[in-house]
Amino acid sequence: MSSSSNLKYEDIPKRYIDPSVPKGKGEGSRINGKDWKMKKDAFRVKTLGVSKPKSFKEREEKKLQEVQYKVRMKELKEEKESIRKQRIDDLKKRRETKAEKERYELIAAKMHAKKVDRMRKREKRNKLLKER
Repeated sequence: MSSSSNLKYEDIPKRYIDPSVPKGKGEGSRINGKDWKMKKDAFRVKTLGVSKPKSFKEREEKKLQEVQYKVRMKELKEEKESIRKQRIDDLKKRRETKAEKERYELIAAKMHAKKVDRMRKREKRNKLLKER
C-alpha cells in the first residue's frame, strides 16, 4: 500500500502507472537495472493507519482504561467467590443445625426414658410402703 494506493486512477502520477514516462531530474537508472518496471513507493506501515497512540495523554488514558478494566474484573471475581463461599457457609450451617436437632432428640429420648424409670421405681417404692 503506497501513498498512491488510496488515490483514484486519474489522480495517480503517471510515473507510477506507465514505465515509459521520462524520469525526474533526481532519478537515475535503477540499481537492479529493471527500468521497464513501474515505480513503487516504500512500504510504510503508517499509510495503512497502523500507528501507536500519538500523544502521552492518549497512552495514559489507555493505561487508565486497562487498569479500570482489571479492577472491575477483579471485583466481579471476588463477588462471585463471595457468593460461592456464602452458599457453602449456609449449607454448613444447615447441616450443623440438623445434626444438633438430631442430637437433642436423642438426648430427649434418653431423658424421657430415665424419667420413666424413676417414676417406675417411685411407684414400686410406694407400693411396697403401702403393703406394709
